[in-house]
Amino acid sequence: MAATHTSRLYDSYTIPNSVLKKELRLIRHPEGDYFAETDRQTEQVPSPFADGALRSIATTIYYLLTPDEPNGVFHMNKSATMHVLHQGRAEYTLITPGSPPKIEKKIMGPNVHAGESLQLLVPTGVWKMSKLLPEDLSTASESSSQDRWGCLITEVVFPGFSWEDHAFLTRKAFEDLWGDAVPPEAQDLAQYTKVS
Repeated sequence: MAATHTSRLYDSYTIPNSVLKKELRLIRHPEGDYFAETDRQTEQVPSPFADGALRSIATTIYYLLTPDEPNGVFHMNKSATMHVLHQGRAEYTLITPGSPPKIEKKIMGPNVHAGESLQLLVPTGVWKMSKLLPEDLSTASESSSQDRWGCLITEVVFPGFSWEDHAFLTRKAFEDLWGDAVPPEAQDLAQYTKVS
């Protein structure tokens, strides 16, 4: 089967964004777009990533990117996060600190034939940012309904999410990752950092 025919098999976006927002009770997320916490386990454990502070065993959210706000900003959770795709596609950019930092790009999407992933594990200590793909945004802008373009995932954070274990990547911290000079392949990523 030709790649163009294969990719068209995966273009289905069955539940419109307006329905998702209403039925899943999604609200605005500080990282961009929409979310709803769906589970917070009551049992707590000492988190090895937060100096032994007690955290829920796990938390779960829905997270929705839409053409209205097609990208988030770089952020890091101290806990590991498993992302599970429900519908749509998004590109995740991961920056693992080091000398030099390692940049990876992964596409969450249903087209496993093209190397897209249905799940994505982001370990502790990794900066991440998600965005809708340019080709999907282009198609959405030409479409009669942008309501049927986006990406809905579930995120499972373990140990559970806590704002104390979360950080946004500022422009200065982004530049500090690279030391003397941000390499050309990373320069366009600075736009996805927090200004302050």
